[in-house]
Parts: sequence; C-alpha cells; structure tokens
Amino acid sequence: MSSKILTLSYCNTKAYKTRKMKKLINGICLLLIVMLSTEIICAQDCESVTLESITDPGIYEVSTLTESDGIRNGPDYAGATVYYPEGATPPFASIAIVPGFISAESTIQNWGPFLASHGIVVITIGTNSLLDNPYARKDALLDAIITISEENTRIESPLFGSIDSERIAVSGWSMGGGGAQLAAAADPTIKAVVALCPWLDPQTEASDIDHAVPVLIFSAELDAIAPPSAHANIHYDYTPQTTAKLLFEIDNDGHQAANSPTGGQGDVGKTALSWLKYYLLDDNCYCPLLLETPDSASEYMTNIDCTGNPNSIDSLNEKNTISKLYPNPSKGNINLEVVKLTDQMSYEIFSITGTTVSRGQLVNLKTSIETENFPAGVYIMNVDSAESTERIQFIVH
Repeated sequence: MSSKILTLSYCNTKAYKTRKMKKLINGICLLLIVMLSTEIICAQDCESVTLESITDPGIYEVSTLTESDGIRNGPDYAGATVYYPEGATPPFASIAIVPGFISAESTIQNWGPFLASHGIVVITIGTNSLLDNPYARKDALLDAIITISEENTRIESPLFGSIDSERIAVSGWSMGGGGAQLAAAADPTIKAVVALCPWLDPQTEASDIDHAVPVLIFSAELDAIAPPSAHANIHYDYTPQTTAKLLFEIDNDGHQAANSPTGGQGDVGKTALSWLKYYLLDDNCYCPLLLETPDSASEYMTNIDCTGNPNSIDSLNEKNTISKLYPNPSKGNINLEVVKLTDQMSYEIFSITGTTVSRGQLVNLKTSIETENFPAGVYIMNVDSAESTERIQFIVH
C-alpha cells in the first residue's frame, strides 16, 4: 500500500482512544492532507508542462518600447526595441539579443514577441556598425543589460519596479552568438546564454569562453557560414564540462535556422523557452523537456540531468555572504552589508572588461564604498572570505 493511501486510511479511522488523542490526530491528519494535496497539485502542474503545451504565441499580449518612448540610448549599440508582457505578474526576467554580421536588428526580432508572450522581457538591439566583430557585440549586449536595468528605475516606464535585475540572459545570432558567449565570460552574473548558430574567430581560445553560465547552442546541419564542426561544436567543447550546456543541431537547414522560434518545425522556440524557464526562472518543470531529442535534430548533446537545482553548478551566492548591496543602481557611495564578519574578509570590484577598480578589507558588517568616480556601467563585486567567494552585480549611473 502506498504511503498516501496508508496516511489517508489512518486519518479516516475512528478508533481514537481519548478526546485529547483525537484532537492531536486530527491536527496531524489535517497537516498531512494539506502536504499531500500540495504534492499532488505540484505534480499535476508539472504534468501539464510538455513540449506540446508551449504555444506560439504564449498566453500574454505583448507591448513594445523604443527610444522614442524614453528608453535609454546605449552608446555601445544602435537602436533598440523592448518587448514586454501585458497582464503578467512582475518582477520579470529579461534577455538581450543582438544580430549577426552585416545584419539588422530585424533579423532576430521574431524572438521578441515570442518570449514576451511567455512572460520574459526582451530587448533586441542593432549594432553601431554592421561590421562589428563578436567582441563589439559582447559590449553591445552588456550595454543593453544596462538599458533594461534602467527601465526598472525610470519612473515613466511601464516596467518601473518590474524588472528582476538578477535574472538576465543574453543571446545572439552568428557573430552575435559569439558575442553572447563572450558576454557570459565577462559578466558571471548573467543567468543563461542562448547562442543562435554562433560564429567566433577561429583564433579564439578556450579560455575566452570559459564561464559557468548555462549555455544553449543552436547550430544548423547545412550551415555554410558557420559550419557546426568549425563553430558551434567548438563552442560546446570549449565550454567547461562543469557548466550546464546543450547543443541542438537543426536537421537539413542553414545559417538562419534559429533566427526565429519557428525554426526546426517550432522545436527551436520550444527548446529555447524551456532553457530559459529552467535556468533563468528556476522552473524545474521544464528541465525534463530538455532531455527529449526533437525530431528536427540531426545532433543533440547535453550534460544536464535534471537531478539538482538548475543553478547548482554555479556557486554564485551559494554561501549567502552578502546580506545587502544598496542602492542599486548607485550614483555615489554604495553600501555593502555582510551576514557575518570573518578574518581576512575582503572585497574587489571589477568592470565588465575585467579591470579591477576598487578593493579593500572588510572590518565592519556594513561598509560604504565610494563609486562616484566610476564611469557609468555594470560592475561586479567579489566578496572573499576563507569559506567562500560571492559575486553580485550592480550598476553605476
């Protein structure tokens, strides 16, 4: 007999010895029934999540913002569109997407309404030059992250107070996909990467894309511009085995196979959304979908197994050293509060290019750090102790 049936059978019995015993058992049984009901509801919720249940579009209406609506004009990219869901419950995770070589923003914009209709804010951007290399596209993505974060603090924005600044992903097509990998290596607080038929200079070394950010790589079997054997497969191999990664090669298709969620008979969109739901939103229901090889795949490889927390590989915030870092964004001093103070505890702040801009020892639970002279941008703070290292991202206006 299963434990559920045994529990309910016991709770239904009337053989109570005393009135006090009866009250005690009734209380225990009520708690058990609530717990079992919750377990059943959760199981039913996950049972309803299937590849077939992922529709295009999703359940939310989508609205857009451009620079004419007041969004920031980022210096490292040219033009942007923000797609956001109407009627969804904030705070929202977000993703920045950049196009490829000699390609306009419009070439990747089909991802905007699709992901936004499933509750994720999307910013698609253009590049300052159509000839920008992957490193410039990395800078464009990191600049787009600043724009999304500032919508959270722009009072006139419909997204004011609605962006989760700790749940941001990056994506790009072709050279933009290479840029997305480089962005993850530059900013370890990024939560997920979706690389669309990525292209990276053949001289790139494994250390250039050595990061712990979960990465989904789409490639195309007949891609003549970024052949999988020379690009996507190398991306997958260079990404450390300790990093969650998945390679989906689309059967009988070319370089633009993943420019839209409709690619691979719709499998591209379903796989990308499942990846973001799991690694960006921590929704465990979507992980098993990533273990199903789509019919449209000519090759499908992954090292994930769905047995743990989606971010268990990444030790970021694991030890909970940092209690608070505020205000974020900052215009002057930023205040760091730690949970406990230990010997030889220190902090180091570095820019998204990896340059150290400030460091010091922590001698109090609360430390005020001068950031007034920092150039505007995204920064990473490391807090080191004998027990752990914790990183957190903040923005300086």
